[in-house]
Amino acid sequence: MRAVLVPLDIDPGLAPAGSRQAQLGGSTMGTRWSARLMLPPGVDADLDAALQAELDEINAQMSHWAPDSLLSRYNTAPAGSWHALPPQFHEVIDYALQVARDSGGAYDPAAGDLVDLWGFGPGAGANKRYDQAGFYAPSAASVAALLARRARTRACAHALLDGANRRLLQPGGVTLDLSAVAKGYAVDRLALCLERHGVRHYLVEIGGELRGAGVKGDGQPWWVEVEGVPDADGAAGEQPVVALHGLAIATSGDYRRYFQQARRRVPHTLDPRTGQPVAHGLASVTVLASTCMQADALSTAITVLGPQAGMAFAERRAVAARFLLRRPDGGLLESASPAWRAMLQ
Repeated sequence: MRAVLVPLDIDPGLAPAGSRQAQLGGSTMGTRWSARLMLPPGVDADLDAALQAELDEINAQMSHWAPDSLLSRYNTAPAGSWHALPPQFHEVIDYALQVARDSGGAYDPAAGDLVDLWGFGPGAGANKRYDQAGFYAPSAASVAALLARRARTRACAHALLDGANRRLLQPGGVTLDLSAVAKGYAVDRLALCLERHGVRHYLVEIGGELRGAGVKGDGQPWWVEVEGVPDADGAAGEQPVVALHGLAIATSGDYRRYFQQARRRVPHTLDPRTGQPVAHGLASVTVLASTCMQADALSTAITVLGPQAGMAFAERRAVAARFLLRRPDGGLLESASPAWRAMLQ
């Protein structure tokens, strides 16, 4: 029997009479975005430009691939320089640093140098990208040297933000990477843009991360299938479905970006505390939260923490999370936090 998750609070309100279902979409962050919505009468049907502008602004601020983005300029700025932050960047870095503190450093937005060292970032340099011919994993000595450099700036990295004046300090050598939170935030900005234009019933998505509100024209919520693990035995089985009614969902998985080293799968999720890719066998962690920024960052932090510590973290903080752990026989072992189980019907 397929598992079904429903939020504990339901708003029974329907879209205004005469609303019609519409679908919008475009490109952003190297992937596609989409919006399905109930368009009320009198609301401008041409929302594509407004939604795309929201995403373009986030990309201009937080992309670690665009050399002229605010984030890229910060990463190459001289030591001791302060950088004024627009509201979007400030909101994201403030939350990212909070998750870093809460997780004991399992998630760190200032781990861009580590991401580059392992070939998963834009600054991979002579070592090449993980998916390019000639790539090789970094040596133990190079990882140790990077950890030593990070230790000298670690105390500064968690005191970068001057929230009162909305500015960020570059103490020297800090490399931000917001890829584990910016896409979720972009999903939230799509939702907020629709709400500013009078749309209250919608499902928005960027690259598999989603947020929903209200219901469809038939009164049904926006049903979404929870992401499975495509390369595991039994992966074709039915996945749970969730009613994204005032909820967002994000999944961190080891099957998206990885390379093989001998028989070992080396995923793109890195532990900033050890300098190594995670190796505890978690294939995926899915998180449900009120915002997609939360779901995005927490799914990454919990993945790094691992099956036991990650579950304890989710239990302490009432995070709705599902864990899929790889078994030696190629199958998956599923577990879920109490907050996740509370939504099962």
